[in-house]
This record gives sequence, C-alpha cells and structure tokens, in this order.
Amino acid sequence: MPVQTAAKSISGVSRDYIAKQSPTANAVTLLAMSPGVVVSTNDPLGLSDRMNVSIRGLNQTELGTTYEGMPAGDRLYYTPFATEWSDTENISHLDVSQGSPDIDAPVYNSVGGQIRASARQPSRKAGGYIDLSGGNKSLNRQFIRLDSGEIGHTGIRNYTSFSHTEVNNWRGSGNTKRYHVDSHFLKEWGHNSIAPFFAWNWMRTDVYTNPTLSQWKQYGISYNYAGKYSYGTSNYYKLRFNQRQNVIAAIPTEFELLPDLTFKITPYIMYTRGFINSGANVNGNSMFVGDQSVGTVQLPYSVNNVATVENVDAYTQTAGGQNATLTWKHKFNTLQVGYWYDYFDHNENTSYTPVEPNGNVMNEYGGNPIKSSSGTVIGTYNGHLIQQTNAIFINDTMKFFNDRLVLNAGFKEVMVSRHATSALPGPTYAVNKNDAEPLPQLSVSYRITPHDQVYFSASTAFKEPAALSAYVDIYSATTGKKTSSHSSNLKPEYSISEEIGYRHYGAVNFSAAAFNYNLTNRQISSITYVNNSPQSFSVNGGGQTIRGVQAELSLPAWHHFSPYISGQYLHSEMGNNIQVGNDYLPTKGKASVLAPKFTGSIGLSYDDTRFFGNFTFNYVDSQYSTFMNDQSIPAFKTANLSAGYRFQKIGPAQHPQIQLNLMNIGDEHYLSGVNGIATNAHATKGIFGTAIAAGTPTYYVGGDFAVAFSLSSDF
Repeated sequence: MPVQTAAKSISGVSRDYIAKQSPTANAVTLLAMSPGVVVSTNDPLGLSDRMNVSIRGLNQTELGTTYEGMPAGDRLYYTPFATEWSDTENISHLDVSQGSPDIDAPVYNSVGGQIRASARQPSRKAGGYIDLSGGNKSLNRQFIRLDSGEIGHTGIRNYTSFSHTEVNNWRGSGNTKRYHVDSHFLKEWGHNSIAPFFAWNWMRTDVYTNPTLSQWKQYGISYNYAGKYSYGTSNYYKLRFNQRQNVIAAIPTEFELLPDLTFKITPYIMYTRGFINSGANVNGNSMFVGDQSVGTVQLPYSVNNVATVENVDAYTQTAGGQNATLTWKHKFNTLQVGYWYDYFDHNENTSYTPVEPNGNVMNEYGGNPIKSSSGTVIGTYNGHLIQQTNAIFINDTMKFFNDRLVLNAGFKEVMVSRHATSALPGPTYAVNKNDAEPLPQLSVSYRITPHDQVYFSASTAFKEPAALSAYVDIYSATTGKKTSSHSSNLKPEYSISEEIGYRHYGAVNFSAAAFNYNLTNRQISSITYVNNSPQSFSVNGGGQTIRGVQAELSLPAWHHFSPYISGQYLHSEMGNNIQVGNDYLPTKGKASVLAPKFTGSIGLSYDDTRFFGNFTFNYVDSQYSTFMNDQSIPAFKTANLSAGYRFQKIGPAQHPQIQLNLMNIGDEHYLSGVNGIATNAHATKGIFGTAIAAGTPTYYVGGDFAVAFSLSSDF
C-alpha cells in the first residue's frame, strides 16, 4: 500500500510488487488486487488487450487512462490497450483513483476514475537489464534494456528497450505475437526537466470465442473456432484475428519560471493502424453497398455464388495535442490554471476478401477486396470521425494549521466536437455533435495525527458515447437493410459523485472509503455480432445510482511475511425503464449490469532479500448481463503464486535472479466477465404490452492454469 495523501480514494502498486508478477502482464491486470477493481480476462498471462476492467461497476470505457501524463488508450472505443504503454520492466509506479480523475488529467470519459502509469527514469550509470522467459503454451519472451548513463557531459541520459513475446492460445487454435520498443530520455537542470519518450508496439492475436451461456454450459472451454478449413467454415480461426500497430511519443517538460511559479507542458502524438477481422458467408446473387443494390457479384471460389469470405475491418487513428499547467505557490496557497487540446482522426471501413479452397486469404489486410461490376468495394460501413477536444481548468488549494487542513476547489470546462461522415449511400451522410460539460470538484482533508487522515470529496465527470456505430449506420451487404443505426440519443453520460474516507499508516496500514454516484444517460458499451462479425455499440441506460464501501489493509513484514487484504461492497441500481423500440422494459429498480455486489482480494508476500514469493487470491461475485436481471454469470475465484531467488553477483551479471509465476493455480474454468450485454435474455412484454424478443449475452472465458519461468539480471 503506497502512501497516499490526496483527498480521494487511490490504490497503487509499487515497483517491487510489479517485479514479482509475470513479465507478460499488462498494467491493467496488475491492478486486479486493488479494492473495487474487476479484471475480466480471456488470457491467463495478461497479454491480450481484448478484455475488460471495471471499477465500482463502471467498465473500462468509463475509465480515464494516462501514461506519463498523456492520454492513453483508444479515443473512440476507450479500450485501454495497456500492452502498448510500456513493458512492465519499465513501469515504476501504477495506481488507480477509483472515484474521480485528477482535474488536470487529459481525459473525457473518466466517470469511473483514472488509471495512471509512470515510467522509470533512465539510470545515471551505463548498464542494462535482460529478462528471458518461457512457459507452457509455448511461451517465449525476451526483453533487453540498455541504459546509456550520462551522455558525455550533456546531462542527458537515456534507456532503450526491446521485447518479443509469443505464446499459443490456451484454448482452440492460434497464437499471440507481440513486439515492443520503449525509449526514454531525461535532461535535468536546476528545477527544470525535459523527458521525451517514444513507444512502438506491434501485436497480433488469433481471437478467442465469446460464448453465450448455453454454449458455455454445453461445450465449456471446448467451444472454439475451427482449427481446419472446409468450404463454408466461416468460423475458421485464421479468418479471425486482431492486429494493431501503435506509435506514441510525448515530451513531458517542466520549467521553473520563478521560485514560486512553474510551467508544465506535455505535447504528444499517436498513430495506430489496426485490423479486426472475422469470417462470413455471403451470397453474391444480390448485393448492396449501403442501401443501394449493385446487383449480382461473381464471387471467387463459390458454390452457387455463395462463398466464404474474410471480413476485413481496417482502421487508422491519428491524434496529437498538448496538456499544459501553470502553477503558482505562495505561502499556504497553490493556484493552478491549465489548458488541454486534443485532435483525433479516425477512419474505419470494412471489405470482403475471398477465401481460397485451402483456407488461405490472398490479402488479409484488404488489398484485394471484392468489388461490384462498377468497381465499388463491397462492405458494411465506411466511416470517418474527426474529434477536437478543448479543456480549460482552474484549481486552488489552501493549507492551514501546519498543512493539516487542506481545502481544494476546482472547475474544468471540457468542450468536445465530433463530426462523423459515412461514405456509403444511405439516408444519413453526416452526424455532428458538440458538447460542453462543466466539471466542478471540491475536497477537504484533515490530518488528525501524523498517521491518520480523513477526507471528503465531491466531483463530476462525463463520457461521450463510444464506438463508431454511435455515429455511422451499418448495413447488410446482402439485403441493403440497416443492421445498426446511428444513435438518436447522443447525450453524454454525466456523473456526480461523493466520497468520504479515512487512512492510517503505521504499524498497520488501513484505508476505507464510502462512495455515492448519481449518473444520467449512462452509456453502456457492449459487443454484438452482425453476420458473425463483432461490432461495438453503446446503449443509453438512463439514470443509475451506485453506492458502496471499499477498504484495504496491509501489515508490515513479520518474519519476512507481509499480508494484504482488500474488499468492496457495491449496490448499483437502475433509475428508470429502458426503451426498446416504441416500448419500455420494466427495469427501474433492478440491479445494474456488470456490477458484482462483493469483490475481495487476499495477498501474502515473503521476501528475505534472497528468497521471495507472492500469493494472491481474488473473489468476484456474480454479475448480471441483462437489464432485466434474467441472466447472470456465477461468482468466481482465482489464485496466483510466484516464487524466486536472487543470487550474488556472477561475472558481469549484477543481480541475477530466477522467478516462477503460476497463474490460476486451481485451473479454474470460469466466465470472467460480460462481453456483450442484452436488454433481456427471455422474451417478455413491455410496459405497453409489446412483445420484446429475447437477446443473447456473450461472455469472456477466464484463462486456465499457466506457467512463466524467468531468468533476469542487471549488467
């Protein structure tokens, strides 16, 4: 439990804890022990970004994420993509603010708090670090980092690292490959610093299935994509993969303008190219682009002009901006003003590529698409979205009674402009949306003793609807009918929250908080399948209240053992009936989806400077997957174990060590979370008597037992 002093709930993990976890883990999975944090994975090693993390019943699309002060993750779908930030060997600190984001954080979706990661600083001495890992599922990973030390007499120092990871899927066919580069510079003089960094990430994953509850009960972990291809096998695993290449760069800079006046600015850029591919069977005898018929299209390798194709969903994203803060400190007062600007450009389109009789695809990146006789590319949507974000804030902090009493008040105005267009023919060409949201914050804390603190905070946050489908219509290529319409209710989600908490640090470290949220226009993001292809969408869940308590406790080392425990109780309730078509489902007063009532974690560490080990246990209560509360997944529990030994210096190896990480040691087979929600799992009648058909929620399958063995050393 790193010491926290902010007037809000914050839980963090130290560099020591990070080092004892599997090097394959990503930043988000490392927070799974924190109170209220639920990580729904489909991969025991933490390699896959196709997962979900929720905090206090609010999922990852409602969490702000920052890395080294720049916005991290996807600007439109809000997926954290934590594997892209950094290798865990380069992360120095990681924490989560469960209740509210920092007022200067460059985020606009942080209704559920903020996850922050910081990178290690380059060493003052030249050297390096190497980590070699292997394990079951043919895991192999190599990581190397080189520290330059001070370069000449410039005061500049740098480290650059490279890693490669590859592992087979734990169920079904396929594998995951990842390549990553980090490079950080630092120049300090006086109270000034400039710290440019760069990260490049390439990752390809053959995806896992997300079964319905009936499929899970019937097949369990055997429900997978087909390992072999034959005509008509649209669920062939090689047709279903996610690939993403990402580059991020930023220059965090701080200047001391006067002894009591500092200026911080972080300019940044991001570029992403990705593919979300899947398989489908299409009939070329009657095809459409948007709502316009293009007649018959002769499909290669078809039978009666029906063919298996790969649906190529390709997207590119570019973003750039800056986040600046001016801070003036005078006696007991600290005044901050800041400005954040972000430009984001998202292009996404689909096309079909022929599948050869042996299952191969000539160009899985859309370079050889199926076209009409007039040369028009056949696809289900083709959208372009440009977003501009402007945010200004002012924040004032006053300290009294030898800094024991701290009062803070801040105000932030965030203005988001979105302009989306569709290149497919249809009734809607462009959708424009402009929002300006006032976000006041207020907090007070009092240090009762040097070891005890109480605090109260009240804050606001908002989130724009996620996914391109909220702004662009999606059509069937074989009927010309809409399979998904852009949202007619694009109001942003808005929350007002309060927290009251207590902390004690000493012989026992203890923290507890009670919280309350009131949300309007709750935007719930989910996944649906259109012609076997996954599509993200947002549902306006209306009003919602969330109340609960969380706590965590740790004890100092006793005979080298250190225990930790955390837990949360959550009561989340829907505030209104959900509209379905022209009717409403009677959902008012029902429990919210994705909101387990109880969660808890237990950890035990051992470290005598030579031998070390770590045991963690997580419990997650059952959670609903429908607004009508007529389907849920059962509670689940998992446990992980690590052990290692540090050697004396061996030749050039400065601190060699061996480490063994065992994930899901009970080999539990379980559903770890909800992939796609539904309004109702059983056919029912609406309030006005309309028959409302049943939906089919889909789920994440938690990973099985996994082993990672590592050899590492400084040099």
